[in-house]
This record gives sequence, structure tokens and C-alpha cells, in this order.
Amino acid sequence: MTDSGAGKRRLFSRRAFATGAAAAAVVPTVLGAAAPKDGSGEGNGQGNGQGKDKGTVRELTLYMEKLPNGEMGYGLEPGKATIPGPLIELTEGDTMHIEVVNNLDVAASLHVHGVDYDVASDGTALNDSVVEPGGRRTYVWRTHAPGRNKDGTWDAGSAGYWHYHDHNVGTPHGTGGLKKGLYGPVIVRRKGDVLPDKQFTVVFNDMTINNKAHHDAPTFTAVRGERVEFIVITHGEFFHTFHVHGHRWADNRTGILDGPRDVSRVIDTKTVGPADSFGFQVIAGDHVGAGNWMYHCHVQSHSDMGMAGIFVVTETDGTVPGGTPHHH
Repeated sequence: MTDSGAGKRRLFSRRAFATGAAAAAVVPTVLGAAAPKDGSGEGNGQGNGQGKDKGTVRELTLYMEKLPNGEMGYGLEPGKATIPGPLIELTEGDTMHIEVVNNLDVAASLHVHGVDYDVASDGTALNDSVVEPGGRRTYVWRTHAPGRNKDGTWDAGSAGYWHYHDHNVGTPHGTGGLKKGLYGPVIVRRKGDVLPDKQFTVVFNDMTINNKAHHDAPTFTAVRGERVEFIVITHGEFFHTFHVHGHRWADNRTGILDGPRDVSRVIDTKTVGPADSFGFQVIAGDHVGAGNWMYHCHVQSHSDMGMAGIFVVTETDGTVPGGTPHHH
């Protein structure tokens, strides 16, 4: 979904579908169309005390396709693949049936982090769950709410900022697919979570951001006062440190403090290694105003090599103090 006003963004989320192609810096958000509950794939994990809340069963189709310059991506429609792929959202208790269509010339897959699935939805050659060229396969993701396990321990539930990616192209671990752009973000909400006005995904993939290198990183734009959600993911061979200028967040599940007694550490940098993912929400320009705010990897050699972009916060009239940012 391209950038739009807060009302339109939330309308799409509540109706559980999204339309439109992705903008260069923003991947579309999709929750999938609701499907009749047939009992298949439903449930909320083993031993969890929340079984009576099954959530919604949803259906979604993803297309794996070639992109220019030898890259690959996931898309919601044929010819609409993006890097990163579409942002997929669920609420704890939901089940997602994702039919993956492989329009590539190599076998590829869909492997997800953070949610519940059977081995048939693992997305690996090990479990014979990849998609051959020209083929299609349905993967089932389940989520569950927090509750007590049978042994009395606490199950934290599925809520969090996760991600999906290929696990087969190039090697049995999908090293080639990840390099080429076969990855995307997943958010599992807890009921009652605060919803953002805009969402941006940042993927550190080796020495690129969203597979863009050398000061070609995406620019993200929000209006001062809007609630903005960042989803940050790392792939490749290196550790990185995400930093955004002028903004801070709580180092917890949402980035939001629960109240004056919340002891979560407030930070403006977070180190992430390969396959790490996290997210947070901030109010654009809060306490610092509109402007061209840099985001970048804070490993000095990495930022010097171009792992840096701009988070543009405009005034309500669209103006930005200081004018057009300059890359150095």
C-alpha cells in the first residue's frame, strides 16, 4: 500500500485487505481476505490456555517473480513483486492460508519466523515444502495469544515483528534468494495494540538497505505528528546497528511505554544480526520538529559505504525546514 492518510490506512486494515502497488520506499500492507472457518489449520499452539479464541482464518496469494538486474521478489499480483515483499499483518489467534505461485525459473519457497506452522509449511527442501517453477503451494501460518502452558510456565504468544523469506534458492538455506530480494516483513498484533498511521520497512541485507546500495537507500516521508511504525530486519553476513536521528523508542514489543512504571529501556539505536527483526512506533518529529532526519547503520564503515537514508518529516503544509537533503 502506498503512503496515504491515517484514516485510509486504518480503513484498509480493519477491512482486512489492501489494494494498490507498492511505492519505492513502502511495501503494501495486507491482512488477507477472510475465509470461511473450516477448522483446517486453526488452533493456537500446544498447551496454550487461549484455545477458545480462534481468531480469523484468512487467505492470501503471493507471487514469486523475477525483477530487473537479476533480483527476485514477492508480490500480491503478477508483475507487482517488490523488495521487500508485502507487509503481512495478523492478530493473535488468526490463521493465514498463503498460496504461493512460483513464476521463477528455479524452485523457491516461503519460510516464516515467529509464528506457528506444521512441517508441511516449513518452506525447506528438508521438509519437502518448496515450490517448483510454474507450481503453487499453500502454506498455513497460525498464531496464538499468551497464556499458561500445561506445565504452568507462561507462553508469551505470537505478537511481535517477524519476517518471511525464501529458504531454497542458491543453497538449501536460501542464501541466493535472500541476496536477490526474496524477503518481507510480518507483524502479529495483540488485540488492543495501537495502530500506526504509516509503516516503513528497513532491511539491512549485507551492505544494502532494501537491496539498494551506495546512497540509493529509500526515503521515508511522514507528516509531523503522525504515528510511524518502523520494521527493521537484517539478512546476509554482517551485524548492523540501526539508528534514526531525533527519535527514540522503548526497547520492548511495541516501542511504546505502557505507563510511568514501565521500566523498558528507551533507546535510539539497536544492534541486529542476520535474521534478527524488531519494530517500534514513534510520533514523527515529536519534541524535535519537522526536518530531514537521517537513519543509517551506525557501524561507521557501513554508513560510510552508503548504508544511510532519510526520514523526511514535513509540516502539515508539506514544507520541510532546511529544504532538500544532501547525501555526502
